[in-house]
Amino acid sequence: QVQLVESGGGLVQPGGSLRLSCAASGFTFSRSTMSWYRQAPGKERELVATIFSHYGTSFANTVKGRFTISRDNAKNTVYLQMNSLKPEDTAVYYCHAVQRNSWGQGTQVTVSS
Repeated sequence: QVQLVESGGGLVQPGGSLRLSCAASGFTFSRSTMSWYRQAPGKERELVATIFSHYGTSFANTVKGRFTISRDNAKNTVYLQMNSLKPEDTAVYYCHAVQRNSWGQGTQVTVSS
């Protein structure tokens, strides 16, 4: 079955960086569009970034220029590099396999001094 396992979350100060990873299994990862979403307390889940099978990417305006998304098909892993983090980036971050409509369990990112 499809499994998505996120890691890399934690507590970071404003202006800091984190890299999230999502290890995928149970489907043909290299052919799949992968996305990162986030959900802050009391808010709806929002799309952060997407990477397509052809390595094209797209980003929410709120993170453009600060976050990058990448994939390693040999490792069946998608990454979210987050730089210049702000308190408003605090949320649970979820990995999503788009064509399979499958979600990981989420990883908490807290940006605070």
